[in-house]
Amino acid sequence: MRPLLIIESTCDETAVAVVDERHQVLSSVVASQEALHERFGGVVPEIAARAHLERMLPTIDQALEQAGLELSEISGIAVANTPGLAGSLLVGVAAAKALCVAFDLPLLAVNHLQAHIYACQLTSERNVFPCIGFIVSGGHTNLYRCESPLDFTLLGSTIDDAAGEAFDKVASMLGLTYPGGPSIQKAAENGDPKKYSFPRSFLHQPDRMEFSFSGLKTAVRYQISRTEPPHIAIQNLNSQEIADLAASFQAAVVEVLVGKVLQAVEKYQLPRICVGGGVAANRAFRERLTNQCQKKNVELVIAPNSLCTDNAVMGAIAWERWRAGLFESLDLDAYPGLVRQD
Repeated sequence: MRPLLIIESTCDETAVAVVDERHQVLSSVVASQEALHERFGGVVPEIAARAHLERMLPTIDQALEQAGLELSEISGIAVANTPGLAGSLLVGVAAAKALCVAFDLPLLAVNHLQAHIYACQLTSERNVFPCIGFIVSGGHTNLYRCESPLDFTLLGSTIDDAAGEAFDKVASMLGLTYPGGPSIQKAAENGDPKKYSFPRSFLHQPDRMEFSFSGLKTAVRYQISRTEPPHIAIQNLNSQEIADLAASFQAAVVEVLVGKVLQAVEKYQLPRICVGGGVAANRAFRERLTNQCQKKNVELVIAPNSLCTDNAVMGAIAWERWRAGLFESLDLDAYPGLVRQD
């Protein structure tokens, strides 16, 4: 079987990969937009969409060149169409449909969140399903019961900020660079994680499979200002204060993430945890989750760092849809909000 060309443009990364049926990655290209969004401290949807328009065709060309293939040697086109930023998704979907029309190729849809969990399958030598799927990223903090690669049941998610979004916002408060995850991780290396006692929402409510990081973010802001609202005057912080705040914030996020996913395992009695998403690259999170899973004899599969952040390789989940005969018509639309695909 000839390989698939996979397009990922759900947020701010224009990514294209060529992957064959055995999951051999023939090429993987990611055009990052970090420099475009850095001064805003977060992703600006309009800027992201324009950048995708500029980069989509060159990225496709580069992926094909890297794979040593022509489009005539591709079996089909897969594209992430949910969830994500509306404008970004539309660029990817339009490009995929245009290629399908021009080269008479079948079209496959990819659920971006299911693909994040499938990244664990790609790096495992055996089937990882069923499992508790945990997606921790800039836009999502979701727990799933995953019976198969295409059968996901949402157990709970954040009621406000996602974990990655909280990292970005707190990094901005501390004067650290975007994206916030890596910069807070670096600052925290020299900090005391017990210096400040920040809230850990829902951690002691095992029946609630939900997350909330808005209150934590606000607590950091109040600690920075050391005043009561509404008169918040951000003070100049020295390097040790920044390190201690970063470490204490990171410790609170990590404790909540690890605690809630282990509560899900206990509640639903599934044999393993599979973790994907950009925040899954955080070293403190990986270490604590690994240690706790070993203590509780829970199998843990975390996608490698290269497949945690947005990429097109994880879209190899499209091969599961191919084998199930789940092809799309050319009226496939983009769905910014999460929709079930089956």
